[in-house]
Amino acid sequence: MIWIALLVPLLLIGGYMAYKNTKEVQINKVEVKSDNTAAPLHILHLSDLHLENISITPSQLYEKLKQEPYDMIALTGDFLDRKWTIPKLVPYLEVLNDLRPKYGIYAVFGNHDYVLRPHNLKRLKQTLEAHQCKVLQNANEAIFINGRKINIIGIDNYSTGHSDLKSSYEGIGCGYNLVLTHDPNVVLEMDDYHFDYLLSGHFHGGQILYPKAYHLVKMGKLPRMNMIKGLHKHKGKSFYISEGLGQTGLNIRVGSRPEVTMHQIAE
Repeated sequence: MIWIALLVPLLLIGGYMAYKNTKEVQINKVEVKSDNTAAPLHILHLSDLHLENISITPSQLYEKLKQEPYDMIALTGDFLDRKWTIPKLVPYLEVLNDLRPKYGIYAVFGNHDYVLRPHNLKRLKQTLEAHQCKVLQNANEAIFINGRKINIIGIDNYSTGHSDLKSSYEGIGCGYNLVLTHDPNVVLEMDDYHFDYLLSGHFHGGQILYPKAYHLVKMGKLPRMNMIKGLHKHKGKSFYISEGLGQTGLNIRVGSRPEVTMHQIAE
């Protein structure tokens, strides 16, 4: 039984290190060139808070983000999946409002949000809206920056069958199309729907890579194309997959880190 005596400490140490990784939040900056249809736009992007398993406090998050000015904040789903966690969201939303994004906060739902019963999902939506978040469920809204139109298009979660591309794009005219969605697999269905840039999450960068995220294979075509995090292109159109801020299942990360991303859309 000597091997058991050796294995247990190694597992405990490994588990502690994997938990410690959840506290190492990475702030990543991405610059994307536009075709001059968009004014310079600075976006703060947070995804997959998973408030049951989040290792950064609201005050810690604020300290990391307070130095930068933001034009808008994008929240791409998976806030929580338990009704009793809804109040925990409030201080994070207060922090985001304290950052004073010039053109507001926009949010879409993810698959874990849809675990909630309909009346609790309604509570979640009301909580977001009460804190100045515009929730886009297959809907869009336009903002104007220096006379240039930005279409903010919110596509509801793809993996749960809530996406409706036609409704999401209804009434869209000219302008720069910025899409917010949770599951990036939807980009493979968007040949007839133009976007200039798309922000998403869902995969957590694998969360646990051993050494590859084999467990993501069941989560759609993109993981099988080795697209699980970071900046990618599909048929010439750029999209970003966040590693997310929280964790699902076990509160550990191996080979990935929690992520907050700042996107600069430049001329």
